[in-house]
Amino acid sequence: MKSKREAAEQPEQAHGRAPFSQDPHAVREPKENNLEMAIGHEVRAYRKKLGITVTDLAAATGISLGMLSKIENGNISPSLTTLQSLSRALGVPLTAFFRRFEEPRNAVFVKAGQGIELERRGTRAGHQYNLLGHIDNNTSGVIVEPYLITLTADSDTFPTFQHEGMEFLYMLEGVVVYRHGDQLFQMEPGDSLFFDADAPHGPEQLVKLPSKYLSIITYPQRSSKG
Repeated sequence: MKSKREAAEQPEQAHGRAPFSQDPHAVREPKENNLEMAIGHEVRAYRKKLGITVTDLAAATGISLGMLSKIENGNISPSLTTLQSLSRALGVPLTAFFRRFEEPRNAVFVKAGQGIELERRGTRAGHQYNLLGHIDNNTSGVIVEPYLITLTADSDTFPTFQHEGMEFLYMLEGVVVYRHGDQLFQMEPGDSLFFDADAPHGPEQLVKLPSKYLSIITYPQRSSKG
């Protein structure tokens, strides 16, 4: 019988799944530079995942064995109608067939002291916000805004923020009492706070100045389609 401590350390295993499903050190297979090869690789991979033969897939789609063989080997460029048939038969979205095709992946490098200084709603004198990077239209479906926030002057009132998404704070310097909803957290260097940003939040008391912390905000990426 497990002790209370062991049970507390393994809360997710009790429900039959690991705490985190993604391996942060995993490396994907190289992308395909050739579109036909990329599509063929995905068709074969999804077919094998279902445990069906080329003959089974041919029967389900009405596509000939010869045509399917050419598609899986990257020797032919399938029509949109053919891809739609394969999509329905394999139970995957049409876009899944293009996953391995090489697409640009953006990165933003910011030298120390060169972040974009900006004003957020409620910003007061002595409250400096530097945006450290921003990538629009990325493949994750999530927008991430990393800020370096420096507080150098005390004030009677402090900015209160409330917005969609999640936020992560990491204290670098100084001491700040930070509010999230009706809770107060005294943050010192090395402390972190991760929270639902839909609740009112912001610095409540500046205990030791100057104070500096990282704020990383994430929220869903909006579709560019109206």
